Amino acid sequence: MNIDRVKPIADAVLYEGYMLYPYRPSAMKNRRRWMFGELHPKEARRDGGEAASMRAEILIEAGAGAELDLALRFLQNRRREVGELSGPAVELDDIAQYRAADSVVVDGAQFVSFEEAIERRVDIDAAAIADLIGEARRLRFSFAARRELEPIRSRAGEIVAVIARSSEAVEGEMVVSATKLEGDLIRVSVAVENLSPPASAPEREAARARVFLSAHLILGARGGAFVSLLDPPERHRTAATACANDGLWPTLVGDAGARDMMLASPIILYDYPQVAPESRNAFFDSAEIDELLTLRVRTLSQEEKREMAAADPRARDILQRCESMTQNDLDALHGAFRPLREPDGDVARLAVGARMRIAPKAGGDIMDMALGGRIAVIEAIERDFEGRAHVAVTLVDDPGADLGAAGFPGHRFFFSPQELEPLEGGGR
Repeated sequence: MNIDRVKPIADAVLYEGYMLYPYRPSAMKNRRRWMFGELHPKEARRDGGEAASMRAEILIEAGAGAELDLALRFLQNRRREVGELSGPAVELDDIAQYRAADSVVVDGAQFVSFEEAIERRVDIDAAAIADLIGEARRLRFSFAARRELEPIRSRAGEIVAVIARSSEAVEGEMVVSATKLEGDLIRVSVAVENLSPPASAPEREAARARVFLSAHLILGARGGAFVSLLDPPERHRTAATACANDGLWPTLVGDAGARDMMLASPIILYDYPQVAPESRNAFFDSAEIDELLTLRVRTLSQEEKREMAAADPRARDILQRCESMTQNDLDALHGAFRPLREPDGDVARLAVGARMRIAPKAGGDIMDMALGGRIAVIEAIERDFEGRAHVAVTLVDDPGADLGAAGFPGHRFFFSPQELEPLEGGGR
């Protein structure tokens, strides 16, 4: 399955929490990292405290011959250890042994021992949906343990240190099944379980080497169309409510209105999530604030930046991007206004700066009753995660209207579009 269309948002999910500001191994939150979507080995769970499995149920309107593509993606930790040699070598085969170290400096460049991540992906392609009804498809997968050495050479070309990378063996199972509902509606169920053996050592770092991190699913449909579980059509609302999801949150992804791809994420998202075009750097921080993080990275000391660059190639990329940004690049991060995605009739008649009469709906609270009939100015039109429009207004006769325009509570009020009536010559 080609996931290029949804890769930016899927990668944002994959690396959420991977490494956090200040992006240095010495920071406690990077020594004790926590990520969304962790699946621990089934046999290693302690008192049921960690999840070993996750499950997604989605709906699809499937025509004859409809097929399903499925990709499971997750990160696996691997240990990166730097080592010093007792004497220089010419080739890796000449290295008999090395002395492990927390860090090594070669010709001014620093290398540190730390955890890295390997991207893992398991695919099921062109599964006929009709064949999944009544007969689940099981896919057992595994990734072997691996150890490899990378030479660190001096300017003279001699190997004076090494980077040893090692990963543990992991295995799991993905089970896909389908249930026919009414008409052409099918419920597809995907379960993922970590069946890796327990770690050989009880230490947290060793145990996490066999954990599936940021596990999520990408589903593609051919000859069928997925149904939104957040905003299903009325005819499918009951079936959507009955879908049982455990550890995963399925949403439609891709171009708005398309229904051929879904992302089942451990992070709650709305349909058709997008990475903001102003966000040119993946900071791995939950609800990241690009401008703030960029400025904070740029104000790190030279020693802190050196440690950040030595920690991980992805952290080094963050540093390089932040350091190379121009003033225009920084200005572009300083907020953006976007119109509502769906300017329906009630919203389209509104405009920022227009004067409106407040006409609250029946059954409102005491504030609605107090503001009824007052004249207000529209300051902003916003939409919540459920797609409902909210209009922020200030009162024309409010001495503190300037505070409301600046966003301060007490002088800024919200109403639905249906509760505002336009005035003649509604411009400000």
